[in-house]
Formats: sequence, C-alpha cells, structure tokens
Amino acid sequence: MKAVNALWAGCIGLSLIAAPAAAAEMGDTAEPIKLAVLEWTGAHISTHVAGQLLEKLGYKVEYVTAGNFPQFSGLADGTLSASVEIWLNNVGDIYPKVLEAGQIQNIGLLGLQTREGWIYPKFMEEVCPGLPDWAAMEKPECIQALMTPETAPNARFLDYPADWGSRAATILADNDMPYTAVPAGSEGALVAELESSAAAKTPLMMMFWAPHYALAETEVGWVTMPPCKEDNNEHCITPPDVAKVVWSGFEEKWPAAYTFLREFQLGADDQQQMMLKVDKNGEDLDAVAADWISGNEGVWKPWIEAAGE
Repeated sequence: MKAVNALWAGCIGLSLIAAPAAAAEMGDTAEPIKLAVLEWTGAHISTHVAGQLLEKLGYKVEYVTAGNFPQFSGLADGTLSASVEIWLNNVGDIYPKVLEAGQIQNIGLLGLQTREGWIYPKFMEEVCPGLPDWAAMEKPECIQALMTPETAPNARFLDYPADWGSRAATILADNDMPYTAVPAGSEGALVAELESSAAAKTPLMMMFWAPHYALAETEVGWVTMPPCKEDNNEHCITPPDVAKVVWSGFEEKWPAAYTFLREFQLGADDQQQMMLKVDKNGEDLDAVAADWISGNEGVWKPWIEAAGE
C-alpha cells in the first residue's frame, strides 16, 4: 500500500496537514514493518489486525514467523520490528536481558483479559452447589459425580497434557483435595471433552485458559481458587499480562506507527470470536481480521487519529 498523504488524510479521515509534516510523522514508509507471528491462533489474529491497521496508516507490513523465545533475538537486533502479543509468564531468560540492555522496548499491555485456572460447564453449579467457590468441589455429592473407576475413591480432574506442565495436581495436593489429576492427550482432547460434557451434561472439572475459541461457544464457570500454600508459580495460578514489544529503534524509524502500536488494544471477547471463526469454522485469517476492522471503526479510529497528532 502506497504511503501517500491522500491516504493519510482521506481514507483515514484525519484533518488535513502539510505534506512535509505528514512525511516526518510517518517516518520510513519504504521499508516494511516486520511483525512477529507466533505459534498460537490468538497471536496470529492480534498481529494481523495490527498489521492491516498499520497498512491503513500507510505503512508496508511483513509478517515473519517467529518462535516465542527466538523472537527476542530478532527484536533485539532489528530483524523483527515488533511483537504485539507477548505473554509475560512465558518469556524465558532472554527477554529480561535484552529489555535491560535497551535493545527492546515494552510499549504497554495489549488489553487482552487473560485467565487460567479451573473451569466447569455451567450445569455443574447444580451438581456441586456452592460453585464457583472451591470448597464446593469437596462436597460428597460433587466428589461422587466426578468419580470414575480409574480414580475412585477420588474424583477425576482433567488436566493439561503431560508435556505442558501444570500446577493443578500440586494445588490439589496442597489443599488435600480428594481429586486425581488425569492429563489430557492434547489441546483438542481438552476441547472435545468440554464440548461433550456441556452437551451431554456429563460432570467435568478441568484446567483451562482464556482467551480460547472454545469459550466463545461453551458457557463455563471459573472456580474461585484455593489459597496458595507458597507464593510461587508452582503453587499459584496468576493470570499473566500480555505486552506489546518493539525493537529499540522503532520509534525513531516509524514515529506514527510507534504511537499507533502504543494505543492498539484487543479484548479477549473479540479475539475469541475471531479464533472461533479461524480454528473451528476454517475461515481465512486475513478475511476474519478485515471483518473485525470493518465492523469496529469506532474502536480503532482513535488509535489512528492519535498516530497523526
């Protein structure tokens, strides 16, 4: 997309400004802004929404596949320009090093309302009176409903796949809860069991996270978690913040884009609906992002306007 003042002032609807000022505000419109594309669908969506809006501003955008940890090397040396969905609970050792060295800049939170913890299909509130309080899980009628031949006399708790790592079993043991954590085979298996439970009203208690497309079509409750026995990640579940990070030279090279990305936000509800379309319905990622932009001009137009000030 050509970076011209007509697009800046006309298509985006900003006040007319002098051509030299517009060019200075935009910075380098010839070289593409390289956005990191990470492994999960939510990050694909956040990145493509941001990218399409940057194109509306008049920038060229390139999407670069990057690993969650390797991306920080690319951001540090400028081979990647920005990453808009970084879960700060999973950044490894390199992120704090390059941040402290001033090679990258954290430009604020994405606004993604994250959750992680124990969930259940809403009908379980009839099976285990007192939910979402965790103490309801220890009532005899709740234990009995969730018990299986493999876990008896304990109730069954559906956990993350074994190779993901999980604190569920530790927290259950910390609180002497009569549950056996049973790992799921995969993310697909977790989703399939949640959907099956909701449809057939088969009792289920499980570990999960948000945003996730499954939560866009299955109503769940979130357990109010028991107290942490130790204040660390092995014994507690704390929803992570999700940040936007840019290469240290980004602001100087693309001033208006920098301001836009600082303003850019994406909520969990919107992301989950788009994830559902991509992951469950097989719709095209770029088309889904474009549909959201088309239907939410009132949301993103202030970000564009802020970038023109």
